[in-house]
Amino acid sequence: AKKRTPLSFAARRAQAQFDQLVRPHLDHLYKLAYRFTGTADRAEDLIQDLLVRVYPRCDELAGIEQPRPWLARVMYRIFIDQVRHNARSPHMPIADSGLANEFADEGDPYAEVADTAPGPEDEVEMHFDRERLARAWEQLSPDHRALLTLFEIEGYTLQELEVILECTRGTLKSRLSRARSRLAELLNGTEPSG
Repeated sequence: AKKRTPLSFAARRAQAQFDQLVRPHLDHLYKLAYRFTGTADRAEDLIQDLLVRVYPRCDELAGIEQPRPWLARVMYRIFIDQVRHNARSPHMPIADSGLANEFADEGDPYAEVADTAPGPEDEVEMHFDRERLARAWEQLSPDHRALLTLFEIEGYTLQELEVILECTRGTLKSRLSRARSRLAELLNGTEPSG
């Protein structure tokens, strides 16, 4: 049996520092990764790739005043690189729809209050709206899905997104407009006339 060499004091200290810097942001980053990828497995893989990529840069991370946007930017770049790699790959992975389950499992926070609980008709309509949204969300391009996730769901400001995505405010506004328009087209069942 092969003996594992114990970590040196410096290596243990580096691991502890990395853990202290990153752990407070892991829940947020996982939710972001899940929204980017649409499945738990791919979100976990994306987080793993992020941690592997960032660990050697622990000293740089320690010097950053607000690490969450920086970590989100690195993760976004990894995600986009993976999307581009998969687009060039002759073997495309089968798309599994974890996002549909996410929307279907969401509970109504007011359901416990009897007077305001939706009736059966409302429940059916909300269920179909969630399904329609999940289908439209899955059909968005990865770029559009990531941008809408960061801005609309996670609440990053345009100023923060300029740093995370490394593009100008005008470009961001244009990309957001296109992403919103595309989502609206998909929700309404209309395709742009070409």
